[in-house]
Amino acid sequence: MSADAPVTFTVDEERVGWIVFNARGARANVFNPATQAALAAALDAAAGSGARALVVCSAKERIFIAGADLSWLLSLSDQPAATAFSRDGQRLFQRLADFAAPVVCAIHGACAGGGFELALACHWRIATDDLATRIGLPETALGTIPGWGGCARLPRLIGIKPALEHIIAGRLLPAREAMQAGLIHCVVPAAELRSRARAAALRLATHGVPPPPPQPAPLPGYYAELRAATRTRTHGRLPAPVAAIDVVEQTAGLPLEVALGIEARLFGEVTAGDVCKNLIHGFLLREAARKRTLAGWFDGDVGGGAAGAGDGRPKDLQRIGIAGAGVMGSGIAQWLAARGFEVVLRDVEPEFVERGIASARGLFDEAVRRGRLMREDASTGLRRISGTTSWDGFDRCDLVIDAIVESRVAKQALFAELSGIVRPDTLLASNTSALPLEEIAGHVPHPERTLGLHFFNPVSRMPLVELVLARATSPAAAERALGLVRALGKSPVICRSSPGFLVTRVLFFYLNEAVRLWEQGLPTLAIDSALRDFGWPMGPLRLIDEVGIDVTDSIFDELAHYFPERFVRTTACSRLLAAGLKGRKQGAGTGFCSYVPEERLNDSRTRQVAGRVGELSLPADEISARLMQVMVAEAQRCLDEGVVRSEGDIDFALNSGAGFPAFRGGLMRWAQRTGLATHMP
Repeated sequence: MSADAPVTFTVDEERVGWIVFNARGARANVFNPATQAALAAALDAAAGSGARALVVCSAKERIFIAGADLSWLLSLSDQPAATAFSRDGQRLFQRLADFAAPVVCAIHGACAGGGFELALACHWRIATDDLATRIGLPETALGTIPGWGGCARLPRLIGIKPALEHIIAGRLLPAREAMQAGLIHCVVPAAELRSRARAAALRLATHGVPPPPPQPAPLPGYYAELRAATRTRTHGRLPAPVAAIDVVEQTAGLPLEVALGIEARLFGEVTAGDVCKNLIHGFLLREAARKRTLAGWFDGDVGGGAAGAGDGRPKDLQRIGIAGAGVMGSGIAQWLAARGFEVVLRDVEPEFVERGIASARGLFDEAVRRGRLMREDASTGLRRISGTTSWDGFDRCDLVIDAIVESRVAKQALFAELSGIVRPDTLLASNTSALPLEEIAGHVPHPERTLGLHFFNPVSRMPLVELVLARATSPAAAERALGLVRALGKSPVICRSSPGFLVTRVLFFYLNEAVRLWEQGLPTLAIDSALRDFGWPMGPLRLIDEVGIDVTDSIFDELAHYFPERFVRTTACSRLLAAGLKGRKQGAGTGFCSYVPEERLNDSRTRQVAGRVGELSLPADEISARLMQVMVAEAQRCLDEGVVRSEGDIDFALNSGAGFPAFRGGLMRWAQRTGLATHMP
């Protein structure tokens, strides 16, 4: 067989056969028709080789097999096609399970989805202790279920209850955690993987493959309780987790071949559905964002350089200053320090600086509790943050990020002061969420180094960063900033500087319209329930409380200033703020809802303060349609004005930065599929 094939087969001097996955010219191994054909050919060669045992492995540095090519899944047009896709993969993997000699799967790097289903079909699984090695079945996160044997084989291996917990969670586990869960048999150092896999293969060839231990049946009522809990957690919007429960319940105790047929049928049902297609669309948008370049944003050949080439830390950005030690400033500082950057955190009062460093310490502690950082790494990271009330150390910074109050005057003064302190080549970035960069930083010397880096709160959990290009921003400055975003593990959307950029502008047009409905007489509960039913994680009025009524009111002012003909500003937030109702931000306890001692509606108080201008009554679907139409229209204007370059950029940014319901795919995708986009004014 060809040495250039994505799967090859050789036999060594000890008559151990090696099936090696190595897609030429690709970073990852994935299953597609060519890979499946090559695996079938390798198994044909293995069957005639006289090998005593087989080892299945990968030649990639960080990927074993990343699963099926998602574009292939998207091409499955209907349930019969998706069911056939499942049956074909099951039959191919069954050849490994039925192989006359023992088959060892040697895993290094990501082993996900179909990659782990292949491993489950092997007789023994061994994995490296490398951080890149992550193992599991993430299919439910993409709206489908394991369809190449995972739903049928995993319960037989580790038991029904732990298998369903793993499938529904859709997580990839580190190697040692995977071993503890029974997904693999042993963990070895990466340098020893081949030798240990060969030794295991020869041992099994001599002594045979031990049978898996019997697994207990679940208690009566288990499936019904799990199904009900899953539907409650997903609000009935995600069919895949329930389908996985159905497969396992219906196949318990049946012969494997019968179980695989049931798995294929239910796989076909969910994979052909809109939810699966939408979730895969969202995943592909996230993958595209990770690889985003500046191509098309500047004249000439820009965008194929270092910023787009990998995730390495940019060498010319080592020391970063943060002006403003509030929630955003301390969150950005912690995230930078955790990834190896030296950070100077500055504010005007010592207690503000101390509070900011304490907040960063709390974020490091949380990362340790969640298993994201080792305790010693967290301690080292915290030591990378120094605090000051002066500008000491800023003259040595390679980048300074403005995270002060969202005030045009304050930011103009800050950038003017900074320009006399930092080096001429120091990047100057603002974390502003709404103010055009030209207005706050366009007056500094060397304005080509100014740009926006808009992080989202909380920084430790939100993946999106808006990389905002001012009119004067140079390609070199943009490349450096894009490299930083990648080094931080964040996903960028690139925007032209304009009022509100993309996310803030679209989101706050929507929030303003929600307040207008409230002013016209719709109750808080009616508005928020309608949008939660649509799929948003919280309703718009509850979101205003979370953001802060003061911040919301300020952004409403800005948008009314910049878009006077279209943004008819509501007044309820101003009235609530004047009465001391600030929402939930920074410990404030009252807004559209009250939060002390527990969360409850606050309609009597808010109506007393802000009143109403009508007795509007609308059904839930009309409420959500009216608000979503406002959002779609403003997003389309951003696209028409060149603030962003594609509908995919809009979908990704609003999914990742605003919480648009992922099961609907994205704002513009949803608008196209529902016909709303064709009815825009």
